[in-house]
Amino acid sequence: MKNRIRVLRAERDWSQADLALRLEVSRQSVNAIETGKFDPSLPLAFKLARLFETTIEAIFDDEIAEDNRGL
Repeated sequence: MKNRIRVLRAERDWSQADLALRLEVSRQSVNAIETGKFDPSLPLAFKLARLFETTIEAIFDDEIAEDNRGL
């Protein structure tokens, strides 16, 4: 799943470690989410949206999931 976390994080001049601390996850988890290797749980997605003061839809793009359904 594509996401804008790296961009949102850079806009705030936060490192992956800074974001991880705010989310109470490991830096490796932030990296895995940013690179699309791991999709966050729904509670973590909501936490990201609250932290970045936006919606989940503004952070994550499910375009890949739609392609897999043959749309």
